[in-house]
Amino acid sequence: MPEVFKNYIDGRWVDAAAGQTFENVDPCDSGKVIGVFPRSQSEDVAAAVSAASVAFDDWRKVPAPERGEILYEAGRIMKSRKKELAEALSLENGKTVNGAMGDVQSGIDMAFFAGGEGRRFYGRTSHSGLRKRFAMTKRYPIGVVGIITSWNFPMAITCWKTFPALLCGNAVVLKSEENTPETTVHFTKIMEEAGLPKGVLNLVHGLGPEAGKALTTHPDVGMISFTGSSSVGKIIGKNCAARLAKISLELGGKNAVLVMDDADLDLAADGVVCGAFSISGQRCTATSRVIVHKDVYDAFVEKLLAKTKKLLVGQKGKEPLGLIVIFGPDTFFAEPTILPPVQ
Repeated sequence: MPEVFKNYIDGRWVDAAAGQTFENVDPCDSGKVIGVFPRSQSEDVAAAVSAASVAFDDWRKVPAPERGEILYEAGRIMKSRKKELAEALSLENGKTVNGAMGDVQSGIDMAFFAGGEGRRFYGRTSHSGLRKRFAMTKRYPIGVVGIITSWNFPMAITCWKTFPALLCGNAVVLKSEENTPETTVHFTKIMEEAGLPKGVLNLVHGLGPEAGKALTTHPDVGMISFTGSSSVGKIIGKNCAARLAKISLELGGKNAVLVMDDADLDLAADGVVCGAFSISGQRCTATSRVIVHKDVYDAFVEKLLAKTKKLLVGQKGKEPLGLIVIFGPDTFFAEPTILPPVQ
């Protein structure tokens, strides 16, 4: 039987108010259900925001170095369970365990980095334009921050967004990505173990048009941080702009590699293959096109194809990888296709 998971609101693990659920399916076996999660609605999001709002009043008064100590402890716990976390992430995400280890390590690094920033929480001073005046600034937290993660780096992105928000004294409502919700459960349990006060971090599971929309439109959420597609980012941007909420959007990129006539072609080909095909190209910074100087075009393409033909799909793959190589226009090809150099 698949494990049944819950939301985490005000320090308690609870079901969705309406009792609805959704299934987390193994990406490598569509017939296997990994876990069952609450399908949260606006009522659940409202409860999480309310808990965060209450907890914020005390959390913002905790000295930044003290908040940083909790993040340090979270990083220590993550480090001690790195392999365990990577295996759980790999199961629901589909990347290799080695790839997931890097995902978790990125989260560990952010825990220690953000924790250290607790002792560098500086403001600024400046000369006043008026006599007998002293000008200075001090940093204040925003309040309740809504965080919506993506599935491709579920631990890293959760940590990149959540740790700085907590360090700055904000309370957080974290909405998991529906394809990788279990990773955020492990993250939340670690934060609880690290000593984070109840209500400071709340976790809701659910679908974007339901839980995600409710979070981005809630009047008591002062900021939304989102990583995902440009189309969804536009919707979130409108939702936040309508109520003058702060917003941070990391959306899909269109990343080109420039290969000039004096480039190390072997190094360039290695970089393109790694950038385009690692993690199946499912990342914001994936190489999606290559712009090659005409004088080295033929030589570069030859090296690129030689390297890509050696790639295999999965651990047991025996056939060369079906390639998608993009040169020039924003067009995807079903077969290995090279566009000629632009004259």
